Amino acid sequence: MSQDLEAKSLSRLLARRAGIDTYQQPVVYMRSDCHVCKSEGFEAQAQVEVIANGRHLLAILNRVDDGWLHHNQIALSEAAWQMLAASEGDEVIVRHPPLLESLAHLRSKVYGGKLGYPAMRALMEDVSHSRLSDIHLAAFVTACAGGRLDLDETVALTRAMVDVGERLDWAATPVMDKHCVGGLPGNRTTLLVVPIVTACGALMPKTSSRAITSPAGTADTMETLAPVALSLSTMRRVVEREGGCIAWGGAMQISPADDVLIRVERPLMFDSEGQLVASILSKKAAVGAQRVLIDIPVGPTAKVRSAQAAQALSQNLVSVGAALGMQVRTVLTDGTQPVGRGIGPALEAIDVMAVLERHADAPQDLRERALLLAGHVLEMAGKAAVGAGLGLARQVLDDGRALAKFIAICEAQGGLRVPRRAAHTHTETAHIGGVVSAIDNRHIARAAKLAGAPHDAAAGICLHVHAGDRVEAGQPLFTLHAETPGELHYAASFVHAQPPIVHIELGA
Repeated sequence: MSQDLEAKSLSRLLARRAGIDTYQQPVVYMRSDCHVCKSEGFEAQAQVEVIANGRHLLAILNRVDDGWLHHNQIALSEAAWQMLAASEGDEVIVRHPPLLESLAHLRSKVYGGKLGYPAMRALMEDVSHSRLSDIHLAAFVTACAGGRLDLDETVALTRAMVDVGERLDWAATPVMDKHCVGGLPGNRTTLLVVPIVTACGALMPKTSSRAITSPAGTADTMETLAPVALSLSTMRRVVEREGGCIAWGGAMQISPADDVLIRVERPLMFDSEGQLVASILSKKAAVGAQRVLIDIPVGPTAKVRSAQAAQALSQNLVSVGAALGMQVRTVLTDGTQPVGRGIGPALEAIDVMAVLERHADAPQDLRERALLLAGHVLEMAGKAAVGAGLGLARQVLDDGRALAKFIAICEAQGGLRVPRRAAHTHTETAHIGGVVSAIDNRHIARAAKLAGAPHDAAAGICLHVHAGDRVEAGQPLFTLHAETPGELHYAASFVHAQPPIVHIELGA
């Protein structure tokens, strides 16, 4: 036996499905005293290369001393199992990973260096192929936070994120898109803007993300109404048939590095401005968007807290968009309180349907905000003269064309469905009478997440009041929705431990 074959034989183990959900991070489990750990000198939390069925994967190693795993076995987390397309008993080779050039660029950035396109491209290539561990990814995210990406680096990062994934081209022009930078609970205007714009004949292939730090992302909310995990071919078919879609970008190889970085940003609970800009615009460029409207809510408890910060972000978005050949327009909107009533995927979907179906009690703030944004997009698309977009958007919503188009898009994506309702609820009431002076966006979003959103689609919060409303003592302020009694209690305990989430001025 040659030395090479002997080495491969020594590093072989038999695959076993661990049945452990490690989200998108591939993890493997090996006996501490197995021949591979001994021969390779693997320590716990080491990064290892795993090879099976012709597929290569970098994974984090956890060492096991208990008897549930045999000496000749390697257990794979669900992420690793799916990525390797493994079957029980497959032969798996485990070895030290190759040295990555991108790690030198990562270290440079950690120590304050400036990265150009080649360095960013190398990093994003390895990020998109899961060659960097979560520790490396967290280091990169942190090194780029706090304003440590300048404009040139942001452009380089955005280009790199686009170039390592798929890129769509459309025969028609202009291709429209719309995005909100986030931080405002219930702001689910995309599900209204897309059908209004596409009903007017504009092309709008909308891909959206799942929640990062919020109780719901656009994709989470849309998924309660229709399938969103579309393949590229399915997305193209939907858009060619209906003029638009509302799909989850993570199901396609559109800026795949962004989805990996988002997974790391979620537990860190932040996304830096440079990475925020790169995340937004890389997805827009990859989907073939040419003209993009971006909603920037501004408020003391929103993601963007001041007009000055909003203007700086706006300039960054416009400049980076221009560098990538896109026309970007920003709109600064009111971010002082949540939009609509529902906070959480299903509850927000219920609000959207109420607006589309023109219910008398539909949330008017959500309706008017969506009309404002749709009007801007229609003007940018050349479907309405400057100043006439809002009127056209209102007409399309009021005469039912928007509802018909939304139903058609849902049917094309796999069928319209009814959002579920949570099994358990708890209503918080006003302790005093007065006028609602403020609602804390961050705390109410946190309470909705503790209730189970967005993982439990029906969980979240339903608001019964908004700033400026007069309330009496004992009047309902908001209702917590949860799938389990434990989550409901957890969210209620958080609410009671905070200063009032809904602020009431006595006798105002």
